[in-house]
Amino acid sequence: MIKRYGEAVKAGQRYRRRPGVYGVLLDGNDVLLTHQASPVPEYQLPGGGVDPGEQPIPAFHREVMEETGWHIGPVRHLGTFRRFTYMQEYDKWAEKVCIIFVARPTLRMGPPTEAGHTAVWAPAHRALDLIINEGDRVMLELALRQVGPR
Repeated sequence: MIKRYGEAVKAGQRYRRRPGVYGVLLDGNDVLLTHQASPVPEYQLPGGGVDPGEQPIPAFHREVMEETGWHIGPVRHLGTFRRFTYMQEYDKWAEKVCIIFVARPTLRMGPPTEAGHTAVWAPAHRALDLIINEGDRVMLELALRQVGPR
């Protein structure tokens, strides 16, 4: 069973399943986040939807590049959770299946190419305060526990 975070499922609401890949990107005690300006300003783990026919790891590399401008090193699966939400930017209700990876940013190629995104480095303790998505925060906490103090 996949753990669910966030708002409760609304009775009678149809949700479209949307797989997505997101990442805890660590460099020492710092975490690379993305700040999405709209529809609601929010700090997030970088990532996004897996396109039809696309595999999760290539999708993860693509999404990290689009939202942060960084290449990443080897990828390790951390966990998976579900989140039921209204996606305002797509005008649809979605059951987001969030696959979370851990990776290390290795090379900055430039600014994010996805409009409205800004790459933000934050100390781990601050990143936990900035992320409001409960599932993302739980996964970041898990990754930090696995890495241990530095």
